[in-house]
Amino acid sequence: MTIFIESECEVAFDFDYEKVAKDVVNQAIEYMNFPFEAEVSITLTDDSGIQVINKEFREIDSPTDVLSFPMIEYNEPGDFSSIEENDDLFNPETGEVILGDIVLNVPRIYKQAEEYGHSNLREYAFLITHSMLHLFGFDHMTDNDAAVMENKQREILDELNITRN
Repeated sequence: MTIFIESECEVAFDFDYEKVAKDVVNQAIEYMNFPFEAEVSITLTDDSGIQVINKEFREIDSPTDVLSFPMIEYNEPGDFSSIEENDDLFNPETGEVILGDIVLNVPRIYKQAEEYGHSNLREYAFLITHSMLHLFGFDHMTDNDAAVMENKQREILDELNITRN
Protein backbone atom coordinates (compact mmCIF):
# COMPACT_ATOMS: atom_id res chain seq x y z
CA MET A 1 0.00 0.00 0.00
CA THR A 2 1.19 3.50 -0.81
CA ILE A 3 0.00 6.62 0.97
CA PHE A 4 1.28 9.94 -0.27
CA ILE A 5 1.00 12.70 2.34
CA GLU A 6 1.69 16.29 1.37
CA SER A 7 1.54 19.26 3.74
CA GLU A 8 0.71 22.64 2.25
CA CYS A 9 0.40 24.34 5.63
CA GLU A 10 1.89 24.16 9.10
CA VAL A 11 0.91 20.94 10.85
CA ALA A 12 1.45 20.95 14.62
CA PHE A 13 -0.53 17.94 15.79
CA ASP A 14 0.59 16.36 19.06
CA PHE A 15 0.55 12.90 17.43
CA ASP A 16 2.32 11.23 14.51
CA TYR A 17 -0.14 12.28 11.83
CA GLU A 18 1.55 10.26 9.09
CA LYS A 19 1.35 7.06 11.13
CA VAL A 20 -2.27 7.74 12.10
CA ALA A 21 -3.18 8.35 8.44
CA LYS A 22 -1.58 5.06 7.44
CA ASP A 23 -3.27 3.19 10.28
CA VAL A 24 -6.70 4.61 9.40
CA VAL A 25 -6.32 3.95 5.66
CA ASN A 26 -5.12 0.40 6.37
CA GLN A 27 -8.00 -0.25 8.78
CA ALA A 28 -10.57 1.07 6.29
CA ILE A 29 -9.12 -1.14 3.54
CA GLU A 30 -9.15 -4.16 5.85
CA TYR A 31 -12.66 -3.39 7.13
CA MET A 32 -14.01 -3.17 3.58
CA ASN A 33 -12.15 -6.34 2.51
CA PHE A 34 -10.65 -4.43 -0.39
CA PRO A 35 -9.00 -7.19 -2.43
CA PHE A 36 -6.14 -5.18 -3.98
CA GLU A 37 -3.08 -3.27 -2.93
CA ALA A 38 -4.05 0.40 -2.91
CA GLU A 39 -2.73 3.91 -3.35
CA VAL A 40 -4.20 6.97 -1.59
CA SER A 41 -3.05 10.61 -1.65
CA ILE A 42 -3.67 12.87 1.34
CA THR A 43 -3.10 16.62 1.22
CA LEU A 44 -3.08 18.73 4.39
CA THR A 45 -4.00 22.33 3.69
CA ASP A 46 -5.72 25.33 5.25
CA ASP A 47 -8.95 27.30 4.70
CA SER A 48 -7.71 29.17 1.65
CA GLY A 49 -6.13 26.09 0.08
CA ILE A 50 -9.24 23.95 0.42
CA GLN A 51 -11.46 26.83 -0.69
CA VAL A 52 -9.57 27.05 -4.01
CA ILE A 53 -9.98 23.30 -4.55
CA ASN A 54 -13.64 23.37 -3.50
CA LYS A 55 -14.35 26.20 -5.95
CA GLU A 56 -12.45 24.57 -8.81
CA PHE A 57 -13.91 21.08 -8.51
CA ARG A 58 -17.29 21.61 -6.83
CA GLU A 59 -18.05 25.22 -7.77
CA ILE A 60 -18.52 26.04 -4.08
CA ASP A 61 -16.55 29.15 -3.13
CA SER A 62 -16.03 28.42 0.56
CA PRO A 63 -13.75 26.35 2.74
CA THR A 64 -14.82 22.98 4.10
CA ASP A 65 -13.31 20.43 6.46
CA VAL A 66 -12.50 17.68 3.96
CA LEU A 67 -12.79 16.84 0.28
CA SER A 68 -12.72 13.37 -1.23
CA PHE A 69 -11.95 12.61 -4.86
CA PRO A 70 -12.62 8.94 -5.64
CA MET A 71 -10.98 7.54 -8.76
CA ILE A 72 -13.42 4.63 -9.07
CA GLU A 73 -17.07 4.69 -10.06
CA TYR A 74 -18.82 1.82 -8.31
CA ASN A 75 -22.02 0.06 -9.34
CA GLU A 76 -22.77 -0.20 -5.62
CA PRO A 77 -20.76 1.19 -2.70
CA GLY A 78 -18.09 -1.28 -1.67
CA ASP A 79 -18.62 -3.50 -4.75
CA PHE A 80 -15.11 -4.14 -6.04
CA SER A 81 -16.08 -6.78 -8.60
CA SER A 82 -15.51 -4.68 -11.72
CA ILE A 83 -12.19 -3.08 -10.76
CA GLU A 84 -10.06 -5.67 -12.57
CA GLU A 85 -11.87 -4.88 -15.82
CA ASN A 86 -10.36 -1.38 -15.96
CA ASP A 87 -6.58 -1.20 -16.28
CA ASP A 88 -6.74 2.60 -15.91
CA LEU A 89 -7.52 2.15 -12.20
CA PHE A 90 -4.11 0.56 -11.59
CA ASN A 91 -0.84 2.41 -11.23
CA PRO A 92 1.27 0.83 -13.99
CA GLU A 93 4.47 1.15 -11.93
CA THR A 94 3.20 -0.46 -8.71
CA GLY A 95 0.14 -2.45 -9.75
CA GLU A 96 -1.79 -0.75 -6.94
CA VAL A 97 -5.36 0.43 -7.39
CA ILE A 98 -5.50 4.23 -7.23
CA LEU A 99 -8.38 4.82 -4.81
CA GLY A 100 -8.25 8.62 -4.93
CA ASP A 101 -7.37 11.79 -3.09
CA ILE A 102 -8.26 13.18 0.32
CA VAL A 103 -7.81 16.87 1.16
CA LEU A 104 -7.93 17.85 4.84
CA ASN A 105 -8.30 21.36 6.26
CA VAL A 106 -5.95 21.39 9.27
CA PRO A 107 -7.32 24.54 10.99
CA ARG A 108 -10.85 23.13 10.63
CA ILE A 109 -9.69 19.89 12.32
CA TYR A 110 -8.60 21.90 15.37
CA LYS A 111 -11.81 23.92 15.38
CA GLN A 112 -14.17 20.95 14.97
CA ALA A 113 -12.34 18.89 17.58
CA GLU A 114 -12.92 21.70 20.07
CA GLU A 115 -16.57 22.18 19.00
CA TYR A 116 -17.34 18.46 19.29
CA GLY A 117 -15.42 18.06 22.55
CA HIS A 118 -12.93 15.46 21.40
CA SER A 119 -9.26 15.31 20.50
CA ASN A 120 -7.56 16.55 17.35
CA LEU A 121 -6.48 12.94 16.82
CA ARG A 122 -10.08 11.76 16.80
CA GLU A 123 -11.23 14.48 14.38
CA TYR A 124 -8.29 13.84 12.04
CA ALA A 125 -8.87 10.07 12.06
CA PHE A 126 -12.63 10.55 11.63
CA LEU A 127 -12.22 12.76 8.55
CA ILE A 128 -9.82 10.28 6.94
CA THR A 129 -12.21 7.41 7.72
CA HIS A 130 -15.12 9.39 6.30
CA SER A 131 -13.15 10.12 3.14
CA MET A 132 -12.01 6.52 2.73
CA LEU A 133 -15.66 5.47 2.68
CA HIS A 134 -16.26 8.03 -0.07
CA LEU A 135 -13.31 6.52 -1.96
CA PHE A 136 -15.13 3.16 -1.67
CA GLY A 137 -18.29 4.66 -3.18
CA PHE A 138 -20.34 5.45 -0.08
CA ASP A 139 -22.19 8.73 0.32
CA HIS A 140 -24.58 10.38 2.77
CA MET A 141 -27.16 11.97 0.50
CA THR A 142 -30.09 10.16 2.14
CA ASP A 143 -30.74 9.44 5.82
CA ASN A 144 -30.26 5.72 5.21
CA ASP A 145 -26.96 6.25 3.36
CA ALA A 146 -25.78 8.56 6.16
CA ALA A 147 -26.65 5.94 8.79
CA VAL A 148 -24.70 3.28 6.87
CA MET A 149 -21.65 5.56 6.68
CA GLU A 150 -21.91 6.54 10.34
CA ASN A 151 -22.00 2.90 11.41
CA LYS A 152 -18.99 1.99 9.26
CA GLN A 153 -17.04 5.03 10.48
CA ARG A 154 -17.70 4.10 14.10
CA GLU A 155 -16.70 0.47 13.57
CA ILE A 156 -13.46 1.39 11.78
CA LEU A 157 -12.46 3.90 14.47
CA ASP A 158 -13.46 1.49 17.27
CA GLU A 159 -11.08 -1.10 15.79
CA LEU A 160 -8.31 1.49 16.13
CA ASN A 161 -9.52 2.44 19.63
CA ILE A 162 -10.01 6.04 18.51
CA THR A 163 -13.13 7.21 20.29
CA ARG A 164 -14.93 10.50 20.79
CA ASN A 165 -13.53 11.04 24.29
